[in-house]
Amino acid sequence: MPHRALSRFTLLFAASVSLSACATSTHLSRSDPARIANRTYVITGASSGFGRGVALRLAAMHANVVLAARRTDVLEEVAAEVRSAGGNALVVTTDVSSQQDIQRLADATVARFGTIDVWINNAGIGALGRFEDIPVEDQARIIDVNVKGVLYGSHAAITRFRAQGGGTLVNIGSVESEIPLAYQAAYSASKAAVLSLGRTLNEELRLSGVGKRIRVATVMPWAADTPFFTHAANYSGHAGRMIMMDDPAKVVNAILWVSLHPREELPVGWKAQGASTAYHLLPDLSEHIAANVSHDQQMVKGSPVPPTSGNVHQPIPAGTGVEGGIRARMKAEDAARKNGETKGH
Repeated sequence: MPHRALSRFTLLFAASVSLSACATSTHLSRSDPARIANRTYVITGASSGFGRGVALRLAAMHANVVLAARRTDVLEEVAAEVRSAGGNALVVTTDVSSQQDIQRLADATVARFGTIDVWINNAGIGALGRFEDIPVEDQARIIDVNVKGVLYGSHAAITRFRAQGGGTLVNIGSVESEIPLAYQAAYSASKAAVLSLGRTLNEELRLSGVGKRIRVATVMPWAADTPFFTHAANYSGHAGRMIMMDDPAKVVNAILWVSLHPREELPVGWKAQGASTAYHLLPDLSEHIAANVSHDQQMVKGSPVPPTSGNVHQPIPAGTGVEGGIRARMKAEDAARKNGETKGH
C-alpha cells in the first residue's frame, strides 16, 4: 500500500475505533454452554471454515448439530468429530441454491430432533478479479448461493419458528455488507443483500408481534483465515489475500454468542467495528481506502496463480479445515518479495 494511503487508513481506523469505543464482547459466559446443551442447530456450509468451527464447538457443549453442505464425505468426517466430542450429528447433503434441498434439510431436522432452535445461514462462495474479467455465470452463481441460499434458508427457518413459537436465525454477512470491496463485486453485492434482508425480516417480525420470540442476527466479520480464498474463483492473476486477517476462532465464538444473545447486527471485533463506524462517518473515503487496500493486496502483492472457477460450480477437495493457512502463505509471499527487493538493490 502506498505510504499516503496507509497513513490515511491508519488515521481513519484509529479515529473510528476511538469513536466506537470497545467492540461488543462475544465471550461466552459460564452459563452459556448449559443453555446450548440439547438445542438443535442447523449449519449450512458446515464442511469447513466458520461452519465447521461452530459445529465442533457446539459438539463440546452437547448440542444437536445438523450439518449441511455439498461435500458429503467431508460432512461425515465432521459428524464423526461431533459425536466423539459429545454432540449429536445429522448429515444432510445440501446445495443451498436449491429450494428443494433447503426444504429437505428443514424436514430432516424436524424429523430427527423435533425442533429447530437456531438456523445458521453460513454457506457462501466468492470470486476475485475485475468485474469484467470474471465470467458472468460465475457471478450469477454467487448470487444464487449467497443471496438465494440465504433467502431459502431464512424462509424455511422463520416458517418453522412461527410454527413452534420461537427461534433464532443467524445470517453470516461481512464487513462488505456495508463497505463494498474492489475486485469482489458480486460477493460484496451479495453480502449487502444479506444485511438488508435481515433488517427487513426483523421489522416484519416486530410488526407481527413475534419480534421478541423470533430474532434475526447478521454477523459481519472482518476477513478471516478460513479456506475462503482457497475455494474462491480467481481471475485476478494473484493469490487471494487481505491485511490483518482475523483468526476464525474469533468469528466462531461470535456466532455462538449471538445465537444466545441475538442482536440485529454484529460486526465482529475492533477492526470490523472500526470499519463500520468509519463507513457511517465518511462513506466515500472509506470506500476509496478499502479499494486501495484491496488493489495493493489482491492485484500487486499476491503470488501469481492461473485462473480458476474454484468451488463456485462444483465442490473441490481442498480446504476442509476451520483455518485456511492464508496468513502463513501471505507471510511467505511477503518474505520472498522482500528478499527479492533486497537482492535487486
